Amino acid sequence: MSQENQSSKNQLVFGDNFKFKCHPGVSCFTTCCADVTIFLSPYDVLRLKHRLGMTSGEFIEKNTHILTREKQIIPLVVLKMSDNEQKSCPFVTSEGCTVYSDRPWACRMFPLDVDEKEMFSVIATTDRCKGLLENEEMRVIEWLEDQGVMDYQRVNNYYAEITSHPGMRGMDVTNDRIRQMIYMAAYDLDRFRSFVLDSSFLKRFEFEPNFSERIRVDDTELLKLGLDWIKFGLFGEKTLKVRPEVIEVKQKAQAKEKPGTKS
Repeated sequence: MSQENQSSKNQLVFGDNFKFKCHPGVSCFTTCCADVTIFLSPYDVLRLKHRLGMTSGEFIEKNTHILTREKQIIPLVVLKMSDNEQKSCPFVTSEGCTVYSDRPWACRMFPLDVDEKEMFSVIATTDRCKGLLENEEMRVIEWLEDQGVMDYQRVNNYYAEITSHPGMRGMDVTNDRIRQMIYMAAYDLDRFRSFVLDSSFLKRFEFEPNFSERIRVDDTELLKLGLDWIKFGLFGEKTLKVRPEVIEVKQKAQAKEKPGTKS
């Protein structure tokens, strides 16, 4: 199959080959990084804020747009492009990406995209991406491993279990405070850490020994906790285990509220 004839409709699997090589010698070098919509996953934000030495809140405020829609439970976080004619990525110079080892998942995937059935496609065309005309061929799985996609995907799959959950269909969360808590647990990790450590959170659920020390320093561990908490709260999944004494207190309180119950 000619690379020039490939389009987003052509499907590839892990073992299929495609041709692509991006380097400073191609005439379009870094142009694909401008005037593009890059959605950021929670793990993308985690990696970028670490790279830039910022808190999650600082990074989100300075470098993203947050898109919300009516009845949308989890907002979409989009990387903010520079305010210039090219609408270039703020992290890209003429020499390339300045955050390359921590670049977002979408940047690592390019020129590929993947659907929910793990079918891949080349989303670029040769008129804009001259890297597709390079004579370097590789398998899809080799590209994913070389670009570090698989490490990102492991965490992103955890997040996708929420966004693609059947329980999301038709769910209507009108309480803005709940929406903000969900957003905090997924994206604003530094604020979520303070919430977990400074509230009764750790006393309500059972955790392994030294868990609190791990989440003080490990943002990936903290993110997984946040996503587990969202699953627990939104879908009633048993991703967290409530302490028996907490259940007992709640049951006693409910019993007192029943009409005719003797104290």
